[in-house]
Amino acid sequence: MLKPPALKSGDRIAIVSPGSPFARDEFERGVEELRRLGFEAVWDETIFQRHGYLSGLAETRAAAFTRAWEDPSVSALIAARGGYGSVQLLPLLDCARIRRTPKPFIGYSDMTSLLTWLTVGCGIVGFHGPMIEGRLAKGAEGFDRASFMGALTVAGPLGELAPGGLAVLRKGEARGPLFGGTLTQLTASLGTPYAFDPSVEFILLLEEVNERPYRLDRMLTQLRLAGVLSRARGIIVGEMRGCDEGESGPLAQETVREVLRDFPGPIVFGFPTGHTVGPCWTVPLGVEVRIVADDRPRVIIEEAAVA
Repeated sequence: MLKPPALKSGDRIAIVSPGSPFARDEFERGVEELRRLGFEAVWDETIFQRHGYLSGLAETRAAAFTRAWEDPSVSALIAARGGYGSVQLLPLLDCARIRRTPKPFIGYSDMTSLLTWLTVGCGIVGFHGPMIEGRLAKGAEGFDRASFMGALTVAGPLGELAPGGLAVLRKGEARGPLFGGTLTQLTASLGTPYAFDPSVEFILLLEEVNERPYRLDRMLTQLRLAGVLSRARGIIVGEMRGCDEGESGPLAQETVREVLRDFPGPIVFGFPTGHTVGPCWTVPLGVEVRIVADDRPRVIIEEAAVA
């Protein structure tokens, strides 16, 4: 895996919009937050284009992403928001060109398509973390500054993450490179040239929002039948916000426990990354992690950036 250079104060971060349109007021608040963090926010004016439910034509979005990535004055890219659309860029991007200058790309939700392409497809570390709309725009209420800055600006291990509320569904310990993201995008990729199909044994990150328990069951079963779970040594599950069936219906946590009852490795539930209730934590994808699922569940993560 290619690790990008650690970010420094004053570095330029390009805001890109590979998916759906975003709210301009949230964009402006997110820009101010990047500045408070010590970075310079830059963007291509094409990110304000609209094409129905998309943030411009696929060709326009792919070209803007590539320009930002290849711009030597830009040190990192962050998504404006998720929604839908990033999968349309994949046939228009070139791994060989991207690998020449590894940089951090930060996002989640629909950006799982791009993160999977970068990490599993191109062998570049990606960052499952907050975007502009709804996260950086909300400041401390929207994202966890410590993990964001620790993952992106420190050329050393991110270290031990033990968020409150992390539950153990299956005890044990495992290590391996971390891959994954939003469950809907992972399963939607199967059967395509850009399938989520790591060739090595790995730690699987899964998170989702507003999907009923039977849909979680269906998607987890699809990953199992596709052989993806057979290569996972351990699983880190997000908070699954809005995925419970109400007071009297099945709960997301119990659904995950039941569907994965035969999984042999450790499983923790409630890690606050992606579609979280509170601040969204940043975790690097493609780097070595260790799950310890015991009376004090935690995840230990190696360095994601280099000097």
